[in-house]
Amino acid sequence: MKKAQLKNRIAVANKQKKADLVIRHASIVNVFTKSLTTDDVAITDGVIVGIGDYEGVQEIDASGKFIAPGLIDAHVHIESSMVTPQQFSQVVLPHGVTTVITDPHEIANVSGTAGLEFMLKDSELAMLDIKMMLPSCVPATPFENAGAELSAEDLLPFIGRDSVLGLAEVMDFPAVLNGDGAMLDKLLLSWQIDGHAAGLTENDINVYGTAGILTDHECVTKEQMTARLERGLYVMLREGSVAKDLQALLEGVTEQNAQRCLFCTDDKHLDDLIDEGSVDHNVRTAIQYGLHPITAISMATLNAAQCFGLRQKGAIAPGYDADFLLLDSLEDFTIAAVYKGGQLAAQNGRYVGPVNKDSDSSAVRDTVRIAELSTDSLQIPMGTSTTAHIIGINPNKLITEHIIGETPVVDGFFMSNPAQDLLKIAVIERHRATGNIGLGIVKGLGLQNGAIATTVAHDSHNVIVVGTNDEDMLAAIEALHQLQGGLVIVQGGEVLASLSLPIAGLMSGEAFPVVYDQLKTLDDSLLQIGAPTHFNAFLTLSFMSLPVIPHLKLTDRGLFDVASFRHISVPVTASSSAASVSVPVHDTIQSSGED
Repeated sequence: MKKAQLKNRIAVANKQKKADLVIRHASIVNVFTKSLTTDDVAITDGVIVGIGDYEGVQEIDASGKFIAPGLIDAHVHIESSMVTPQQFSQVVLPHGVTTVITDPHEIANVSGTAGLEFMLKDSELAMLDIKMMLPSCVPATPFENAGAELSAEDLLPFIGRDSVLGLAEVMDFPAVLNGDGAMLDKLLLSWQIDGHAAGLTENDINVYGTAGILTDHECVTKEQMTARLERGLYVMLREGSVAKDLQALLEGVTEQNAQRCLFCTDDKHLDDLIDEGSVDHNVRTAIQYGLHPITAISMATLNAAQCFGLRQKGAIAPGYDADFLLLDSLEDFTIAAVYKGGQLAAQNGRYVGPVNKDSDSSAVRDTVRIAELSTDSLQIPMGTSTTAHIIGINPNKLITEHIIGETPVVDGFFMSNPAQDLLKIAVIERHRATGNIGLGIVKGLGLQNGAIATTVAHDSHNVIVVGTNDEDMLAAIEALHQLQGGLVIVQGGEVLASLSLPIAGLMSGEAFPVVYDQLKTLDDSLLQIGAPTHFNAFLTLSFMSLPVIPHLKLTDRGLFDVASFRHISVPVTASSSAASVSVPVHDTIQSSGED
């Protein structure tokens, strides 16, 4: 800030000059005192300069409304919305989100530093304030093939950029536990470090805290949340499209510990963001579950700002950024208008801010490279066994079950059987056309016909496909190759519906309304092949390749047992049976973490 600008703000605060904008007669949500007051709010140069009796060049009568700080999503992967940062901005601003803390490790796993540069440059053109945490685990684990590898040396040039805050979720817990040199180099890049503590024990949390890790967004029970809060971590209550942990965690939030609790979405599809909302949905849900409205708002504003050292965000007070909401109702958290830096960004649920031209995405296109395949490539030999290690899906959860059960076998090979809800699943390496294919069996996806495939497959984002027959699976893989990434539904060898995601195989270059309509078409086609309606099959599929979330997952190198942290065979043999047992989904085990 320049000296003249500071002088001007002080003059307005001292009532020597008119403010640029004055919001009159609104009830101010004070997140410091957890109270409501009624006064005017004066704004100049995009900053709040005073609360009291002010005159403004522009004045807005907000009688009967509440003025609250703009919301902060404490942890989000923008790529999961399948639109660019600029388009994402236009989607979430009407939901009251004025700042997000994003981890672009999805695109980094595909395109490395080129992906980071694209996200930074496109974010600079967005009205939304997009802060970045640098991906700490690219690849997420050594048990799969990603498109890039980022060392501390690769990340160092990004440290110090205005929008870069620190190091993103540390998923490779074994590397932390063992004091791995490469991991230590990354941990020393910044004091601001996000965690990823899925399944970790209390002593593991001690290790995390000692390593300087400040947050966790992987809690699924109030007991896990309490263990982290007691050890000084901030806990993010997550409500995404698949991971829906908010209601369970709200049971553990009290007025005494709420100041260490934040809200995040992590991974949320575009249609869910539009239809349900972002962290505004978390706030509404928290209020409905009995949390005081100002406490819930504080969790989505001041708490997040303090966690990430954003000293000018999260409150309606002098010296704070003029990012604020006008609410019609505090109890219902109904948003009438959203202001970003003192400028109207959204009104009555519609984005009204500036729209800039698209950023150059040429460096992160043409990323889908697949070796030649046939249906023979998709065969799972069972030998003399009919018993297999099976991935068990839990609707709306990232954690899977490790099931050991009987499977249909024909001529020594596993055969998908929709009647038993046992389907073949495959992960195909798509970054360098290595020909790597991991094969497995999944139960709980519920498809009755055809196949679905996508290049959105956390975290390495290889091709992942599941189907009732090999021919449709192969056709879906080939369709994705032609699209250069996206989502595909195939039945009888024909593509029923698709969404092209040519930017790193993760994002569309289209405007968000176009992508939204295509997602709705995909939803209709999912019904046509008998997919379940109580969870999203594509979203669930996209997390089946994530080997840092318990209990059984699939990578391009094969079936992965998180409990033993190693790959295992699909058929149960004497050795694999001894090494693995069926684990209830609610049990917690040590793992390296997720997305």
